[in-house]
Amino acid sequence: MINNTRRQFLQGMVASAILPVLDIPTLRSRSDWERARRATLAGMELLMGPLPPPDRSPLGITRIEQSETPRYTRLRLTYLGEPNDPVPAWLLIPKGLRRRAPAMLCLHQTTRIGKDEPVGLGGLPNLHYARELAERGYVCIVPDYPYLGENRFDPYQHGYQSCTMKGIVNHRRAVDLLVSLPEVDRRRIGVIGHSLGGHNALFAASFDERLRAIVTSCGFTSFPKYKNGNLTGWDGYRYMPLVATRYQKDPARMPFDFPALLTALAPRGLFISAPRGDDNFDNSGVQDCVAAARPVYDRLFGAADHLIARYPDVGHDFPTPTREEAYQALDRWLK
Repeated sequence: MINNTRRQFLQGMVASAILPVLDIPTLRSRSDWERARRATLAGMELLMGPLPPPDRSPLGITRIEQSETPRYTRLRLTYLGEPNDPVPAWLLIPKGLRRRAPAMLCLHQTTRIGKDEPVGLGGLPNLHYARELAERGYVCIVPDYPYLGENRFDPYQHGYQSCTMKGIVNHRRAVDLLVSLPEVDRRRIGVIGHSLGGHNALFAASFDERLRAIVTSCGFTSFPKYKNGNLTGWDGYRYMPLVATRYQKDPARMPFDFPALLTALAPRGLFISAPRGDDNFDNSGVQDCVAAARPVYDRLFGAADHLIARYPDVGHDFPTPTREEAYQALDRWLK
């Protein structure tokens, strides 16, 4: 549990930011940006609970089964998200690697089958991105999020204030696993996800700078434009209960918002797919976030080509042409 001293420290960081959330035009220097970035992370911890220190204990990898496809080996395994918490995951290793390869952390949407969908063992074909990336030469790890797939760990029984923060911890350990592999170039690791995985990709990358490229599909909108400002949904047990219990589901009370989060990721590669017909995450709110973050990418970092936003004319989906464009961006950033 977060203690009062820690909460006061985080609240002080948020309050001392340039403006309560983030006034992008006032970020005139990288020191301004760094101060705002720290305030954004502090605000996220206020909403999600504190980020535990990095775990340096053994990963405790247990291999369960192995199967072969023409282009990659698929390993079913568990790794320790923390002591006594084996996280179920798939690991896809391309065949014929001649040097260390880029790698991707692949995060699934809210689906009963969890990790099986991204690897192509069920679910929607447009969400088989781990399989597709492995076929393009990326080592891919695909963990189950708590309460989905085979993951039965209860974060709230272990002191967490949100499932979101437990996901961040598990995903950080998944990056530890990738870094430990002889097949992986630790300087070239990214993250991809759709819906639940789409915002978890942003959250993981916010707290783990080893993730050098991010692809988020149908993963967010600004809090005021989420369901017309009704944040019911973000407060669910798989997400952040403090949205309701501490902040009364009020967008104006949130200690961070997505314009600040996108800006905090600069200048890393960020590809956003936000369909115009998404009935969950309002497209105009995404465009607001992108417009707010773009000056930081363009002017502060000279990295205009590192922020890509696409708005396909579909619903809550990740269509093939947009996925292909995302993969091409990943190839530029990580290959």
